[in-house]
Amino acid sequence: MRKLIMTMFFGIALIFGAEAQNIVKGIVKDSNSENPIEGVSVTILTTSVNGTTDKDGVFTLTNLSNGSYILEVRLKGYETQNFPIEFNGNTIDLGTILLYQDVTEDLDLSTITITDDELNDDASAADNISGLLQSTRDVYLRTAAFDFSGSFFRIRGLDSENGIVMINGIEMNKLFNGRPQWSNWGGLNDVMRNQEFTNGLTASNFTFGGLLGSTNINTRASEQRTGVRVSYASSNRSYVHRVMGTYSSGMQENGWAYSIAASRRAGEEGFNDGTSYNAYSVFASVEKKINDSHSLNLTSIFAPNKRGKSSANTQEVYDLRGIQYNSYWGYQDGTIRNSRYKELIEPIFILNHYWDIDENTSLTTNVGYQFGSLGNSRLDFGGTDINPNSGLPEGGGANPDPTYYQKLPSYALRNFPDMPEIAFGLQQQFLTDGQLDWRAMYQTNIQNAAQGLNSTFIQYEDRVDDKQFTVNTILNKVLNDNITINGTLTYKNLKSQNFANVLDLLGGTGFLDVDGFADDLSNNPGQIQNDLLNPNRVVGEGDTFRYNYNILSNVIGGFAQAQFKYNKVDFYTALNVTNTSYQREGIYQNGGFANSSLGKGEKLSFTGIGVKAGGTYKLTGRHLFDANASYYTKAPTIRNTFANSRENHAVVPNITEEKVLSFDASYVLRSPKVQARLTGYYTKIEDANEISFFFADGVGGDNQAFIQEILQGIDKQHLGMEFGIEYQVIPTLKLKGVASIGQYTYANNPDLYIASEDFVNPASTDPLIRDFGLQTQGKASLKDYKLANGPQQAFSVGFEYRDPDYWWFSTTVNFMSNAYVDVSPLQRSSNFYTDFDGMPFNEYDPAVAKELLRQEKFDSYVVTNLVGGKSWRINDTFVSVFASVNNLFDTVFKSGGFEQGRNANYRQLLADKSLDTPVFGPKYWYGRGTTYFLNVNLRF
Repeated sequence: MRKLIMTMFFGIALIFGAEAQNIVKGIVKDSNSENPIEGVSVTILTTSVNGTTDKDGVFTLTNLSNGSYILEVRLKGYETQNFPIEFNGNTIDLGTILLYQDVTEDLDLSTITITDDELNDDASAADNISGLLQSTRDVYLRTAAFDFSGSFFRIRGLDSENGIVMINGIEMNKLFNGRPQWSNWGGLNDVMRNQEFTNGLTASNFTFGGLLGSTNINTRASEQRTGVRVSYASSNRSYVHRVMGTYSSGMQENGWAYSIAASRRAGEEGFNDGTSYNAYSVFASVEKKINDSHSLNLTSIFAPNKRGKSSANTQEVYDLRGIQYNSYWGYQDGTIRNSRYKELIEPIFILNHYWDIDENTSLTTNVGYQFGSLGNSRLDFGGTDINPNSGLPEGGGANPDPTYYQKLPSYALRNFPDMPEIAFGLQQQFLTDGQLDWRAMYQTNIQNAAQGLNSTFIQYEDRVDDKQFTVNTILNKVLNDNITINGTLTYKNLKSQNFANVLDLLGGTGFLDVDGFADDLSNNPGQIQNDLLNPNRVVGEGDTFRYNYNILSNVIGGFAQAQFKYNKVDFYTALNVTNTSYQREGIYQNGGFANSSLGKGEKLSFTGIGVKAGGTYKLTGRHLFDANASYYTKAPTIRNTFANSRENHAVVPNITEEKVLSFDASYVLRSPKVQARLTGYYTKIEDANEISFFFADGVGGDNQAFIQEILQGIDKQHLGMEFGIEYQVIPTLKLKGVASIGQYTYANNPDLYIASEDFVNPASTDPLIRDFGLQTQGKASLKDYKLANGPQQAFSVGFEYRDPDYWWFSTTVNFMSNAYVDVSPLQRSSNFYTDFDGMPFNEYDPAVAKELLRQEKFDSYVVTNLVGGKSWRINDTFVSVFASVNNLFDTVFKSGGFEQGRNANYRQLLADKSLDTPVFGPKYWYGRGTTYFLNVNLRF
């Protein structure tokens, strides 16, 4: 018996002794400098065994059981490497492992082929996509960022308001529209690289997140890459030249660390005609380490920028002048001058307190303050004086827009079909002189001034001056090796002043501040006044006019999350609660809405509650299955809450919180040669609102009015699949492929309202009509129409070659399809087929109407992109060159567009579409032709 026991004892000892000899070790070095890298994460996937490299780049992992594993070597700023290893009582020495700097280090927002409208005005995907540039190693998301973005592509068909962007824990998404304003820190790429990204619904340590996940940008001074970095870039996309410099000290022995950066971006003209670019950026971050537990960090960002806009145009205009044509500019004394620009001046200050309570608990408290102005300029052409008999303005000018419909050949062909010479004359005039005539506007105003009259033409800006204060605290607690909890408390306060500001009287002496759309004062003589407190006021440069009001908002919320990690299963669950309040405060008393514009309106309150959960099952180290689900409610944005905030207190009828249900499931393959992800997803958004403003013909029969179109209770459905794969053929050659197949549609027929001061009726018993001129149009028949959110199908194939001599080259071929024009809801309501008496038009033909309302589908197209780079080490200086060419073969394609709502009924639309060239056809954006980006970096 004793011999049996001894035999068993020694047998067990041998087994454990054999496993104790399972060791893997190596040395990690930078591929450029061949210097050791400290702090590299080394992990045995599907186990709890991990470690980091020491100051000599050395790592050693022990206590491993026999079996096959994947060893992952990861460090932000470098490409992750995976090594298959197999233990059977042995020691594995991987020798020297060279880490290559991630190619996306030299990519930034400007390498994406996007328009200014995409960045800030009419679309939103690109802002969100740009946040992925430095945040992810996933081939699908990288392809979406670099190769798909020039086509208005939206990940999962979702706008950027569905992705949360934070700087040092302070949320940067605007309360006005929910979108992050990336221009607020543009040109500061070097100090914005430290990012923690969560994809989709997955768990974040900072926030509940959105449908597109979250990005937290870490600007902490002690965590910036030390040293000096200087770069120069040239491009023909938005800016032409960029110079950028950065210095970071790292943590000094005295407990101080600092990082400073500055850049200059400029260009007289980007890809589109007349789109000037002028931007400066300055950054400073200072950290003081008080002791081992407490640190303070102050970050300040000032990035003023001003860029000329480009116009969306009808096909008639593009056919005459090409896809680079821009109607917003003209020559003034031989110099290009754009009438529409966007100027952003919003400094950011963030103070962070980092408290390491113990080795497993940290509490970060953040205070953020952002203020400044956002201006969007345009031209106005009003009356020079008030007619004493009618009380209406007189002496107004014609619309100076060179693409105004009465200046194009299609207008003459429709109205003078028997006089083709008129259309020919308009065509020739547009071909030879189809830009703004600044000289004529100045001459008119100077002549007016000589006669004692006011300006006919002026340039002004729609201005927003925001002051936002944010404070939050973020707790992270590691309970044990398996469980981590996270929690936040947040408070925001916003005061947003909105007004029109006179920029330039264009040679005149003053401008009459009245409502130029007022044409019938019989029911309301005061309708013409923009401010009854200052009737018939004449304004000068720098004066506020037209409208002036504040939006007051408060947000308070909390978030709690628990994360569980085990050998085979990881999972999490999270809860979020917020309360959001909005209130409008009118400074002007608008004459069209005398009883509902001045002072404070109704205070609105919305409660958002969210839950989400997800998990990952690790079948092996190579095969993983992931699933996530979420349901939450959220407040509508300010933009989609007030029906006509410039003129009155009106709120969208029946407004309520948006409801969002979403889930996704993925299969992930991680092998030494193949990295792949296949994901299926479903999202349902309910009770959303959208508001549009335009001039319509055929409202209630043959009436005309400038209206607000209000869609309430919109349901949207997003269903699709994502696939990305990379195959390392040989150490220097990698193949990659990506597919995105989606179907994004309206899921119901939402309620439609239209509002106008022309509809105000003081005698009405309906308060919506009496006070706000708001009329119901019943349901808008939008169900099953496609959402206009870029290509709903996108495919990419390509390869990357990386030479051992530190140069690399990559190319992709990208196929886009299933993109649609944005449809007009008013044309799909009862207004479309009813005459002024409420009865259908006598000539109404349902079959013809169906064809008239068929949604336009854009043609499919293929775009080829090239990118490459080379790096050198010269003594202690590292030099790298990066270059890219987008749309190599100059493919011409429509990247977006919308139907004009001008033809509001069947009779108007049929007459227009019967023409060979419609007068009010859809307006489009075209993708850019061949563009380049070149960047040179020096690091020492």
